[in-house]
Amino acid sequence: MNMKKTKFIYRSVFLATALFIAACEDLSEINVNENAVDQGSANPNMMMPTVMTGAATSYLDLGIMDIAGVVQHTQKTGWYEGHNSYDWTPRDWANWYGYLRTNKLLYNRAVELEWPFHQGVALTMRAFIFGVITDLWGDAPYTEGLQADEGIIQPKFDSQETIYQGIINDLLAASQQFAKGDVTGVTTSYDVYFGGDAEKWHRFANSLLLRYYMRLSEKNADLAKTGIEAVYSSGIYMMDASDDATMAFIGANASNSFPTSLTDDGTRFRNPKAAATLLDKLVAYDDPRLEVWFDPVRVQWVEDTDLELKMDTTIRRNGVVTNMKSITDAEYRAQKEADPSVVYTRHFNPDLFGPGEMKPVTAAYVGIPAGSLAPDYYNYNPTPGQGVENPHVSGYDGMYRDFAGPMLKARLMSAAETHFILAEAALKGWGVGDANTHYANGIRSSLQVWGVAGDFDAYYAMAGVAPDPGVTLEQVMDQKWIASWTAATEAWFDYRRTGLPALQAGPASQVPVLPVRFIYGDQEVFGNEANAMEAIGRLQTTTYSELRGANSQWSKPWIIQGTGKPW
Repeated sequence: MNMKKTKFIYRSVFLATALFIAACEDLSEINVNENAVDQGSANPNMMMPTVMTGAATSYLDLGIMDIAGVVQHTQKTGWYEGHNSYDWTPRDWANWYGYLRTNKLLYNRAVELEWPFHQGVALTMRAFIFGVITDLWGDAPYTEGLQADEGIIQPKFDSQETIYQGIINDLLAASQQFAKGDVTGVTTSYDVYFGGDAEKWHRFANSLLLRYYMRLSEKNADLAKTGIEAVYSSGIYMMDASDDATMAFIGANASNSFPTSLTDDGTRFRNPKAAATLLDKLVAYDDPRLEVWFDPVRVQWVEDTDLELKMDTTIRRNGVVTNMKSITDAEYRAQKEADPSVVYTRHFNPDLFGPGEMKPVTAAYVGIPAGSLAPDYYNYNPTPGQGVENPHVSGYDGMYRDFAGPMLKARLMSAAETHFILAEAALKGWGVGDANTHYANGIRSSLQVWGVAGDFDAYYAMAGVAPDPGVTLEQVMDQKWIASWTAATEAWFDYRRTGLPALQAGPASQVPVLPVRFIYGDQEVFGNEANAMEAIGRLQTTTYSELRGANSQWSKPWIIQGTGKPW
């Protein structure tokens, strides 16, 4: 796709957003846009990218921001309470329902025009978006959720059970549409995931079926088993990283650049650092993705028993003491560009530390422990505070500064995920082939995504990674958690369902366990009070819900009620 055409598509995306998504921020409002195009003549191609870019960008934002903190991929060193210790406030879902409104028009127009491909896309995106909503919050408006134009301005909240069944039905219907191979009316450049490839969409829809059947496996094992076996038997699901449902970025401005890029003040790049939970695991496994995702510390601590001070007050450049207390990311990059061999260190004398006193961590890669009480001080950061740039911990690799790039994509579903789902299903004894094979293919697919596929044999032989002799559920979920980098929502939902990996809340958390849902937003609680309160009443309160009451991040939605998971 050439750049001129790509820029045109994105301009069309935002024009379509203005035209087709109602301006209201709440389901209880009806808006009329006098400038909108006639819905009876709208082109489905123009609506597709509005839904697809919105959903992909919002999903990526979840996966690299606070949910990455929940599953301990990253920890923040400034403005960290929500990210590191789950100090959450109510969250509205207006953006997701906005995408659904446009998607509804897309589907209706596709039916009117008898365009099977567009019908399949709309059904798949409807399933994906409603899946995100119910996975994050619980019960939600579904059957009445998009009926404001028919006078339903306070829609009922359907049960999660109803929504999940609807998701599965939509995906089965989408699969039937894509199986026709009919691409009538398709303008391929408007499909920002697969370029109008019906087979890729078919694999995406079926892979989402695998996701949601497994999501339901603790609540309806028979349905999950039958559904997963049927998808596996079809052979139509994501098998290779080239099948992944991804969206690339143009990088022309902040709105169409990767979210961590330096399009603003750079806070989204500098603030999140590697969580020790993930980074230590990558180091222990000699994981080749480590150097793809994270940078070494800018200033490494060095033991020096000849040092008369407990620790240096300034950093050293190539061993020579300077007058610099610290060095920022921008300064460090400039120095490295001028002289790639330059090395910054800080010395400390371990003999001058008292019993039990924490010494600086000397490793080249250092992560912040989850839920630390003062993460901005960690590893003796000389410049603590909200605008912190800790030179003694590892942050994002430099590619995450870029506006766009071959690895800077929103990833909605991956071959790695499907293989790990099938590995788990095989461990349950379901008819989906060999668990070890699927497990290996899941790892291979993830390494392929991150450009280190050539390291598969060495990595697969590592202690803790290699099946010995057969893979365990703990290993499957461990590798699936690692592979969910930048798509942390799935790791969270897997943890919620299985309790794996065995993540622990840090000391800064209000309660000693991880959260399991988002808090319903104030717009719903006050604007649709009766229905919202009924849904809140269906949540299972726990001993950890008391801080907020039933509408708490620690109240259990239906999907995990009665399972004893994750805690």
